[in-house]
Amino acid sequence: MKYTVAGHTFSVEAPAGIMRDGYMPFVTDCGDNVFKLTLVDEAVNEEGFVLEIKQNLEGQVIEAGHIGNLPAFRFGLKNQMTGTLICAEDYSENTLSLNTSDKQLAIYTIDNALMILYALSTADKNTLLVHASVTVNDGRGYLFMAPSGTGKSTHSRLWLRHISGTHLLNDDNPVLRLMPIDKATGREEAIVFGSPWSGKTPCYLNESYPIGAVVEIAQAPYNAIQKLSPLRAYSVFMASASGKRWDRKLADGLHNTLNIFAQKTPVYHLDCLPDKEAAILCSSTIRRPE
Repeated sequence: MKYTVAGHTFSVEAPAGIMRDGYMPFVTDCGDNVFKLTLVDEAVNEEGFVLEIKQNLEGQVIEAGHIGNLPAFRFGLKNQMTGTLICAEDYSENTLSLNTSDKQLAIYTIDNALMILYALSTADKNTLLVHASVTVNDGRGYLFMAPSGTGKSTHSRLWLRHISGTHLLNDDNPVLRLMPIDKATGREEAIVFGSPWSGKTPCYLNESYPIGAVVEIAQAPYNAIQKLSPLRAYSVFMASASGKRWDRKLADGLHNTLNIFAQKTPVYHLDCLPDKEAAILCSSTIRRPE
């Protein structure tokens, strides 16, 4: 099956019924693959796996490393290793071996493998897979970024409740891409796209909108907002973007893309309470013409 997310197409060879329904809005029958993922039944030989970096976020484990010259990733959840991904050097052809018969664990593993492959294979294509919650209002997308548990989704819900005409585009992993708007001059516009990956909130919209603004959320006993410099904006994007920062070839593409987004996109910092006034302050500030 082929899928297109933010204009990038990838294919997945997997047993029938194993892919989530959230992928269905992105099904396509055309386009050249940026990568292919094949699920295999047999166990992968992990002998020689060299760990480069390990992430453990609330029991969700991702180990990045290599086997020989090939990039490799191992996935785990709640002390159980659930699968191993072995990639081509350019991430074009990849195999995933599942270590579980539990469907929910299989879905968790497939989702993580696809997000990693998507982020890495589009790193040089002016594309970012980011950790954010996105609302849409008046034809523009507004991204709320912060570490997990800070209140991104809460702030989005406040917009849905109190800011008329708002809908949710994605609640965890939208895609940002610079798209050409004038080939003669080379002008580009920053666009936010929905994706099949939306965390705990089932919101899988195949829609895209120009980015109105990005807001870094921080909890505080008061509500206050300020616009950030491009340098500070870069750090906000960097903290939320998925990528293999320790791989020089991939990191260069990521850096260039982050730098362009930081220059082109209005970025704000919002200290806030989880209340109606925070949503109104944020909305009235970032939607105001400059």
